[in-house]
Amino acid sequence: MIRVASLVGISATTSLLSAHAAPKPNSEMKAVLDQLQSKGGKPIESLTAAEARNQPTPTDAVKSLLEAKKKDVNPEPVAEVRDIQIDGAAGKISARLYKPEGKGALPVVVYFHGGGFVIATNDVYDATPRALANLTHSIFLSVEYRKAPESKFPAAHEDAFAAYQWVLKNAASFGGDPMKVAVAGESAGANLALNTAIKARDMKVQLPVHELLVYPVASSDMNSKSYEENSNAKPLNRPMMSWFVKNYLNNPGEAKDPRIDLVHANLKGLAPATVITAEIDPLRSDGKELSEKLKAAGVKVHYEDYKGVTHEFFGMAAVLKEAKKAQTVAADDLKKSFIK
Repeated sequence: MIRVASLVGISATTSLLSAHAAPKPNSEMKAVLDQLQSKGGKPIESLTAAEARNQPTPTDAVKSLLEAKKKDVNPEPVAEVRDIQIDGAAGKISARLYKPEGKGALPVVVYFHGGGFVIATNDVYDATPRALANLTHSIFLSVEYRKAPESKFPAAHEDAFAAYQWVLKNAASFGGDPMKVAVAGESAGANLALNTAIKARDMKVQLPVHELLVYPVASSDMNSKSYEENSNAKPLNRPMMSWFVKNYLNNPGEAKDPRIDLVHANLKGLAPATVITAEIDPLRSDGKELSEKLKAAGVKVHYEDYKGVTHEFFGMAAVLKEAKKAQTVAADDLKKSFIK
């Protein structure tokens, strides 16, 4: 298996076999993709990071679709939502607190958004913590970690662990239970979530009670089955992933680092995990292999792959039935971890 080279120097050529094998989106997912295409975004791999951050997002596409259907475009209500400053690894960073109604100390989920360690913000990934805070009756803290290329590897990873430590120390101050803290993330954020749990184990810090990992970045192999099938998929494809990695890593050798290549990390001694993947996603094989490696390490894992949907589907419950299903699964697993 070619690892480092496959991660940072992918050929643009796609085999006819993989092109024919590309799975198709269901009608709801296609409607979102059509809206995204209509916004005329440019290929991210042709842009600078600053330019890429101003491109249309899947979140924009969902809003446009809701508008076209004359449906409510306002965010799902949560009792309290506010932006705060917390301790990162190299100074203060922003975070967004989502607190549902309720009395007494509530469980806390430290959440890391996606964006390939380069793009996106808490605004772009606002839907997931809103939905899950309500479904789990827990507080979500969405972390605005440092991004590349301004802050290279391992800056985001260091901020993620610093945020987790901050929550352990400060949960009571915002109504959280410091003994019931989980981690969650999407895409690059799922990588950060699992890395946080691993570092907590290694540093002998209190472990998260659960890891929710939604289409995690977990392998340096860009020649996997799902990469071949979805090499030109939207909204995530192989050229984009190569661009993300080139922006985040300091050098190609870092692709072998187990914090990036999680399927080769020491995964023993972790709390139960939920791994969710999408069929039309180059990262599907990452998540599947990671779930298998977690199980082999003795970790209890709930793995589900959702058909007919793409990367970024999880936060689209306003327009996708599969997203509602996936959020319910994730919420149920988190709630189980909070009552143990």
